[in-house]
Amino acid sequence: MIKSTPRKKGDLMSIRLRHISIGELIRRLCFGVSLVVIAAGMSVAQQSDRAAAKPTPIQSPQPIKIGDVIFSGNLRLRVENWGWFETGGGFEDHYTFGAAVLRLALGQQREKIDWQVEGAFPSLINLPQNAVAPAPQGQLGMGASYFAASGHQDGSAVLKQAFVRFKGLGSDKQSSIRIGRFEFSDGAETTPSDGTLAVVKRDHIAQRLIGPFGFSHVGRSFDGAQYTRAKKEWNFTLLAARVTEGVFQLRSRDELDVDFYYGAFTKPLAGKTTQGEARVFALHYHDGRGALKTDNRPQAVRLADAENIRLTTVGGHYIGAIKSGAGTFDLLLWGGGQFGQWGRLDHRAGAIAVEAGFQPAGRAVSDLGGKLKCWLRGGYFRSSGDGDPGDGDHTTYFTVLPTPRIYARFPFFNQMNNEDIFVEIRLKPHSRVSLRADVHHLRLSNVRDLWYVGGGAFQRNTFGYAGRPGGGKRNLATMFDLSADINLASRTMLTFYAAGVRGGGVSSSLYPLGGTNPPARFLYVELAQRF
Repeated sequence: MIKSTPRKKGDLMSIRLRHISIGELIRRLCFGVSLVVIAAGMSVAQQSDRAAAKPTPIQSPQPIKIGDVIFSGNLRLRVENWGWFETGGGFEDHYTFGAAVLRLALGQQREKIDWQVEGAFPSLINLPQNAVAPAPQGQLGMGASYFAASGHQDGSAVLKQAFVRFKGLGSDKQSSIRIGRFEFSDGAETTPSDGTLAVVKRDHIAQRLIGPFGFSHVGRSFDGAQYTRAKKEWNFTLLAARVTEGVFQLRSRDELDVDFYYGAFTKPLAGKTTQGEARVFALHYHDGRGALKTDNRPQAVRLADAENIRLTTVGGHYIGAIKSGAGTFDLLLWGGGQFGQWGRLDHRAGAIAVEAGFQPAGRAVSDLGGKLKCWLRGGYFRSSGDGDPGDGDHTTYFTVLPTPRIYARFPFFNQMNNEDIFVEIRLKPHSRVSLRADVHHLRLSNVRDLWYVGGGAFQRNTFGYAGRPGGGKRNLATMFDLSADINLASRTMLTFYAAGVRGGGVSSSLYPLGGTNPPARFLYVELAQRF
């Protein structure tokens, strides 16, 4: 007689899990997380959706025309709450301020020529006036950066763009040249037709080295010339430009003695089940301002080095999306190497990024009605740091002129001397609601280098990057954040963002009042209206 052995409850669970695919497991995870996230803040959207038998689609906004001239603009209102690492000494390390930015543009598009003129009118409200602590604690959040750059000035008028584009040069209908003042983002020369690749490129490729710093309330522009030859099979872009003032400085009128030369070749790659894109690029950067450089050398040594910076970055990226019955898998590879002169020092540095994601093709129904779209991603980024401040080499990877907030949503760090391991989940429980949550574990690449923040030149005498010593520690922090973007109407977007930080050895050595793991936070609410 054969005796049967009763199965334990845990055994039954393991048998069930063996029959669940990875895609199904991720789909269930996404659905569970979405229920937790949307329960707190999406009741209004839920009520409106239940009231209607079928949700009304958002119509694309139509341009406003005055004859042949197109008028456009947008108004952005934001309230930011900063809770920097605690400093003591009466400094404002916790504060709230507001900002409004109005942009107005006129332009015209013809067969052979386009032109556009755009002005911006930023205004800052209730900036902290005592949020800059003595070194090495420094500026306590971006509110301190605005006040340090602009003082008591609370508003300005900025010429953001004024350019002419000539199209169809000679007999080449695919070529164009743009001359004047404009905004530019590296890696965004083309937009993939595949939706997955378009999002990956926008949020994980573009503006790593050159960007308008659009998250700030002033931003930056470039004065120069851009040549583009765009065909269906490839895109070739050349750009030579000088950088304007701005970003944290409300006065944004003059050029800086900072210029760059950029070239990129981008090619889409298509297969039966795979969509992809590859790009190679080269960027030469020159800074002749003579501003005090931010690096790990002693201050007296840096003061004696007023020589120019001349750096060249070469690199490329590959992004791909593979579709199957289980879902869509995406892959990102990005890398860049640098060489040149960092003042009196020889410069050699580099950075890499490897990321992957998966979107299960399940039929899960969200609590708000319709299919729940879920996207789980993770990745690793590392840039080189400098291990010897006394030798003749500078090996800290330099991010040049990026928009740092894209890669540091709570911008208390940037991509310099940085190691970043992250997991990200995106949810779309409703056609008008997009949710995203990230977890980042951050470390310094080299303990003898600095903890860097900032996004490049924006003033004549301010370098544009700040650095704090790591105190011989490597662990910087672990960051958790959550954002919700809600399309209230075709031209109206409401955004909520919240981030919390659990500091590591680096931050605790600089801000000991917070204990072994000093906390920090960043919250904002933003309303953007296009017209």
